[in-house]
Amino acid sequence: MDPEVALRKIIHIDMDAFYASVEQRDDPSLRGLPLAVGGSRERGVVAAASYEARKFGVRSAMPSATARRLCPDLLFVKPRFEVYRAVSEEIRAVFARHTAVIEPVALDEAYLDVTENLLGLPTATAVAKAIRAEILERTGLVASAGVSYNKFLAKVASDHRKPDALFVITPAMGPDFVAALPIGRFHGVGPVTEAKMKRLGIETGADLRAWPPERLRETFGSAGAYYHAVARGIDARPVRAHRVRKSIGAETTFSDDTAAFEVLAARLAPLFDKVWAGADAKGMRARTVTLKLKFSDFAQVTRARSLPVPVADRAGLERIGLDLLAGLFPLRRSARLIGVSLSGFAQDAPEAPLQLGLAL
Repeated sequence: MDPEVALRKIIHIDMDAFYASVEQRDDPSLRGLPLAVGGSRERGVVAAASYEARKFGVRSAMPSATARRLCPDLLFVKPRFEVYRAVSEEIRAVFARHTAVIEPVALDEAYLDVTENLLGLPTATAVAKAIRAEILERTGLVASAGVSYNKFLAKVASDHRKPDALFVITPAMGPDFVAALPIGRFHGVGPVTEAKMKRLGIETGADLRAWPPERLRETFGSAGAYYHAVARGIDARPVRAHRVRKSIGAETTFSDDTAAFEVLAARLAPLFDKVWAGADAKGMRARTVTLKLKFSDFAQVTRARSLPVPVADRAGLERIGLDLLAGLFPLRRSARLIGVSLSGFAQDAPEAPLQLGLAL
């Protein structure tokens, strides 16, 4: 392992069942009950599930109809994203008391580089304990934390004993811990890749480690190099304090499927408004417009167009989006969802220099 990379002290914070926990905090009558945040209609989707609901197999991104079949007593509440964003800001203010090197991943999740921490606490573990206590005191919510010497292992550690957990993976533990880790718990290995790996006899990190890099590259493409490294507990990615936003998008799911161009175009109109307003508010201009359609069988298709110069205005976004939509016609099946996004804003910032500091 590169000795300089091993000097990083990284914490991954993940709020436990964040949206659902906020709802249970704000409405005591929901506490201890199986709860889903999302739409309860046939076309609804679960945005988050309480741990009481997860015992029945209810998970985020699951169709609401499936969730209700798994848990007939499941309660649904509509999401309140403005509340979740406000709570997320409170949580990030706690992070900022301890480090300036914060990489938000979502409203409920972030990586922190505490190689040097602002309060002078003796170890990264002490920082993680302080952050969890401050979040609980300030918001009434529980956070799980993983502490390690790289982002991959910090993420694995935060998931290891959720909920309400703090777990540390030291450099001495890292390689053996990864060797015993089931392949499905590798961050970056989704269900499809997991199934493919298991068909190839890769069940654990040790199995993955046995594959030479050339074979990994031939089998998994550009991800092969990542798998080769993390199977050895190696991840040189820094925590990026100022991540460049990759895209701004919006989508909508319909109550009734449709294959009519006029209907789909009309449903795109408010999405163009929302996406352009989001980009304009941040002073961001993009060169790539992407259109997404999801069909009644949940298959989806995307079409994108990249320009030599940024899209100039909302009318330009609409013109390109409708042109991409027209290129998909005639549709062979009805659509249940449509979305549009802007991307290609800027290049990633350079990697931050490594600093010396704390023991884990």
